[in-house]
Amino acid sequence: MIEAIVKLVCAYAVGNLMGGQIVGWLRGGIDLRQQGSGNVGATNALRTQGAAFALSVLLIDVLKGVVAARLVPLIPWPLPGAGHVPLESIQYLCGVGVALGHCYPVTLGFRGGKGVATLAGVFGALMTPALPWMLLVFALVVMLTGYVSAATLGATGTALLYVLIFKAQALAAPASVFTLAMAALVLFKHRDNVRRLLTGTEHRFEKARVLGRLWAPRR
Repeated sequence: MIEAIVKLVCAYAVGNLMGGQIVGWLRGGIDLRQQGSGNVGATNALRTQGAAFALSVLLIDVLKGVVAARLVPLIPWPLPGAGHVPLESIQYLCGVGVALGHCYPVTLGFRGGKGVATLAGVFGALMTPALPWMLLVFALVVMLTGYVSAATLGATGTALLYVLIFKAQALAAPASVFTLAMAALVLFKHRDNVRRLLTGTEHRFEKARVLGRLWAPRR
């Protein structure tokens, strides 16, 4: 158990390595917290700094999810007799840790991103068969509606559906518990977006809404 807790803390520390902060520093001190929505994630980076900046932020945030889920659990543990925790459980605990580190980084006063890119990295590392379907739903919703937040919620719903279909026999398994908990986290972090979607005031990426414009009735 001590091993799991220590590695959870290590994964949280990895989550504190914010892609928006790193890229902003490399680009001469750009602070995304002072731009647009104030969020340090890739969406705000795209709105305020352009595609190249946003892609760099996205890659870093995805990569740290992979590192936390795959590499941190493999750190050698030198203390014998501390209690054995299965590797799979430690991997998903580290997935929780890195997501919390991204959403609530101590280095930024616990005001971080929304965890979507980092969780994509975790899902890609630990639940690889689900990721293509999540990305497909995300892309389709963005192209139909232009709402990134709606696409994110759609991808989250796809992960839940995957668990219900393929993990229904073991809802207490690490993968199932992780998915349910992280879906709740994503929904909580997007609560303001949900309110704006319901009131029709959510920001829309009109350029990305290629399918929606194609099928929209012409006047």
